[in-house]
Amino acid sequence: MIEKIRRRVFDIIQIGNKSDTPSRLFDYFLVLVIVLNILVMFLETFDEMEPYFPVLKAIEYGTMLVFCIEYLLRLWTAKYLYPGENPSKAALKFALSFDGIVDLLTILPFFFLYGFVAFRMLRVVRIFHLFRLNAKYDSFHVIVSVLAEKRKQLASSIFIIFVLMLASSLSMYGVEHDAQPENFRNAFSGIWWSVSALLKVGYGDIYPITTLGRVLGIVIAFLGVAVVAIPTGIISAGFVEQYTELQNGSAAPDVRLRTVEVGLDSAWLGLSFEEIDRQFRYTVVLAKRGASTILPVSGSSYRVEAGDVLAVYLDSGQQS
Repeated sequence: MIEKIRRRVFDIIQIGNKSDTPSRLFDYFLVLVIVLNILVMFLETFDEMEPYFPVLKAIEYGTMLVFCIEYLLRLWTAKYLYPGENPSKAALKFALSFDGIVDLLTILPFFFLYGFVAFRMLRVVRIFHLFRLNAKYDSFHVIVSVLAEKRKQLASSIFIIFVLMLASSLSMYGVEHDAQPENFRNAFSGIWWSVSALLKVGYGDIYPITTLGRVLGIVIAFLGVAVVAIPTGIISAGFVEQYTELQNGSAAPDVRLRTVEVGLDSAWLGLSFEEIDRQFRYTVVLAKRGASTILPVSGSSYRVEAGDVLAVYLDSGQQS
């Protein structure tokens, strides 16, 4: 009985199963709680809201209680997220996963590190999972693809910025140290100025006062315009390439990706995603049942029915 309840709880709290109404209601309830918690965090910074602080505190405690219960439930049901592990090891594996760490970092500051209340903003990361119907073709994936494709060029441009920042800091220290030793005490103290100059922030709290220093500052400012434009241009070009390929249909199709409509005589009837992968070497990336879209989740109770449309990847050995 307990295992049945645990399995049902796991199905409800897992994000992505649109065919399960309680699961979808839980997702939207969680979004509401996250938004409410962040809203309270902002309202508490306004002195005008002081008369309402007791109410805001009550809401804050209530939302944090929801987060704690959700985290404990995810630990309790982790054995279904990692079917091959025992309950304790599965719970530890979830705790060390990205989602587990995000959950923990949004809870701990409330109890021990209140000064790090901004960590609660990490809860917003959880919201992104709710609206990603197709992780392969959505806009978020395009951003990730561009950054991954241009990672070498971006790394080179960041390295150039870093070298130029150190060089400008050292140069400015050499010409300004004698004139204003309180601001340019050493080469490292010039980094604050070099960063604000290169990135065009220009706070004005540290600035050159010697003629040579000002000439050098002008040169560095012009270099900063060029340097900042490099990664911007790389990313912009990547987006243009991606969207041009999508619009013109010039992107090379993945021949392993196919759409299969499950019939009454299909050998897949009644099988889970994992069983289809294990028995037939097909990896299901998306399932459609009527108007519902189901993303494959490890340990999900979803079973294939007649009429389902599955988007599957074929193993190299299965290609015709």
